[in-house]
Amino acid sequence: MSLLPLPEITSDSAEGPKVARARRVAVVLFNLGGPDRLEAVRPFLYNLFRDPAIIRLPAPLRQLVAHLISSRRDKVAQGIYQTLGGGSPLLPNTLAQAQALEQQLWDAGTVRVFVSMRYWHPFSDAVAHDVKDWEPDEVVLLPLYPQFSTTTTASSLKDWHRAAKVAGLTAPSRAICCYPDEPGFIAAAAGLIRQGLEEASRHGKPRLLFSAHGLPEKVVAAGDPYQVQCERTAQAVVKALRIADLDWVSCYQSRVGPMKWIGPSTDEEIHRAGADKVPVVIVPIAFVSEHSETLVEIEHEYRHLAGEVGVPHFVRVPTVGVEPSFIQGLAGLVRQALTRPTGGAVLCGTGLRICPAGKAGCPQAA
Repeated sequence: MSLLPLPEITSDSAEGPKVARARRVAVVLFNLGGPDRLEAVRPFLYNLFRDPAIIRLPAPLRQLVAHLISSRRDKVAQGIYQTLGGGSPLLPNTLAQAQALEQQLWDAGTVRVFVSMRYWHPFSDAVAHDVKDWEPDEVVLLPLYPQFSTTTTASSLKDWHRAAKVAGLTAPSRAICCYPDEPGFIAAAAGLIRQGLEEASRHGKPRLLFSAHGLPEKVVAAGDPYQVQCERTAQAVVKALRIADLDWVSCYQSRVGPMKWIGPSTDEEIHRAGADKVPVVIVPIAFVSEHSETLVEIEHEYRHLAGEVGVPHFVRVPTVGVEPSFIQGLAGLVRQALTRPTGGAVLCGTGLRICPAGKAGCPQAA
């Protein structure tokens, strides 16, 4: 999507007359973050589980629970990150996406793309000061969560607005809440999936698993639109693939704790594929960057499970990362946002509300 040239900004020079300059646009990419070394695993987990969007308990009790969970999961999680070389690859991957997006937005004025993580460095507080020091005219907030959830996007944006206020960042901002069927995102995912299906088809008719991070059922029952949007993404990809009689299912991974989670679970679907003796192609449809849940949970744990239960062949589809169509899609979202009113509004990528009625967690519900 192209735009007319953005208006120039005039400012006083040292000599006195007005000097025109290109509009300065700061784009902030949000993601969860990940520990950059083994010693950071425990504080990363503590930050994650003390978030009221994750553990919905009063503050003192929530902090106690966060301490207990992070202490108990520390050694297991360190083993996971040891497999990844001692730290999460999420930040380097996100920085690569930021660089690619900045290059793609050459026509939108003077643009700088920043990265802000929720549970490990760089935190919103530091990034908000960096954005302020750059002196942007406008800020576009772009979560790298295609599907909106109160546990991810809403939490990141809330923390950003707190940090921006503390930093004294006054530039008007626009936030993009979701883009589950953005054409560039869908095209990138479909292209990678086709390669996986082609490989798996040599071993029989494959089953395509759209695997997303799960949520407790009570979060969805309270109006969180995440599951609806994940399934919207899966349906859009299936339509883009244009494969007759495609065998596919939406499922959910990473269940923790005793609560009942949305399903079907990914491991249940792998067991079913083993019983049916069909190859499996698994795509992490809610993740756009590689991290522990794609490179360890899917690549190692689910691959091992597939071998144990008799799945003839297992393929993990990579995340969309810096696929050109995905980055072009993100750039299109930024350009669209820049045409809309400022004032902290939260905008759907399509410009229209896509969540069904009754989803009170949707930011468009108000």
